[in-house]
Amino acid sequence: MDLFHIASGDEIKKGLTTDIYFKRTVEILRHKKVKKSVLAEFTVGSLPDKYPWAVFAGLEYVVKLLEGLPITLYSIPEGTLFTPRDPEGVPIPVMAIEGEYSSFSEFETPALGLICQASGIATKSARIKKAAEDSVVLSFGVRRMHPALAPFIDRNAYIGGCDGVSSILGAEAIGKRPTGTMPHALMLIMGEEEAWKAYDEIMPQDIPRIALIDTFGDEKFASLEAASKIKDLLGVRLDTPASRRGNMERIVREVRWELDLRGYKNVRIYVSGGLDEDDIPPLKKAGAFGFGVGTSISNAPTIDFAMDIVEVEGVPLAKKGKFSGRKKVWRCKKCKALYVTPYEADTATCHSCGEETELILQKYLENGKLVRPLPSVDEIRNYVLEQLKQVEFSL
Repeated sequence: MDLFHIASGDEIKKGLTTDIYFKRTVEILRHKKVKKSVLAEFTVGSLPDKYPWAVFAGLEYVVKLLEGLPITLYSIPEGTLFTPRDPEGVPIPVMAIEGEYSSFSEFETPALGLICQASGIATKSARIKKAAEDSVVLSFGVRRMHPALAPFIDRNAYIGGCDGVSSILGAEAIGKRPTGTMPHALMLIMGEEEAWKAYDEIMPQDIPRIALIDTFGDEKFASLEAASKIKDLLGVRLDTPASRRGNMERIVREVRWELDLRGYKNVRIYVSGGLDEDDIPPLKKAGAFGFGVGTSISNAPTIDFAMDIVEVEGVPLAKKGKFSGRKKVWRCKKCKALYVTPYEADTATCHSCGEETELILQKYLENGKLVRPLPSVDEIRNYVLEQLKQVEFSL
């Protein structure tokens, strides 16, 4: 067992993180020499907190998990915004696996875990980015979760729309430089003004000068002091603990007023510390330029996917509450609404705008081999941001 109780990639690929009843099922089927080809779909019954949409993420992980197995994997593109059901009330499959059941049943648990958590983080990040609009959103939440998950959290936060991430490995996973300023610890050890000066003196010039200004005194006076002491100050960061913060919207407005009044209009205000999506709009209106968001992203509610067999040996078959049979998933080229039809359907028309649709559930693995290129993290993020322009944000 690993020192920090984490499974290695090799252990996950061997099926050791599965629920035991899948192991027992495979044992029974093999003992009885039962080999049946099935088609299993991944759908979600409902979204957390009554979200109107979610971001599908984690496809690349599932591809890596299943690569080499004698199965075929179908999926909608990673980063697609989707609803649990189409306008006709049919559950939307985001992925489907086809193959002899015993060959992949042990991977249901890790496959679900990967897309459930990845989609949850990406969805929360997308909601926060939608609320922030053109303001900067940074992922600061890795300290709230198991450290082994740091790159996983930051990658999916970035996919969902965050502009930067704080962890070293997380930034490496997306090919970016980690983002961060200075902690309160530096202020306590050196003193506020000395810490600002040392940061400016020692850090390379390509690292933005953003001063933490709420360790000891009033945010307004500290921000003015920092602006006068650091020549190329890009911004100030307010991170007052929630127990002492008062009305942060009023504090931001007051700091913005005082900075502008004294000729520091170019000094930006960044806010961090216990933020969630409903905090962003009023702070942005008050004058905040950027937001460091932690726990609400890293501890985002998961998207509760389930995997269910819908076809056995080519015959439609599903448990109660599920829609049996092989399906096609279509997307309207204009409004991006998703539609589900039986596999035999040749076309689908968008009921909202009457526009043409295109097939969106595509093959990614065939007999365990990758047959469709996987997009880069930046391509996925840009795809998400483009779709966000077409959806509404509601708390």
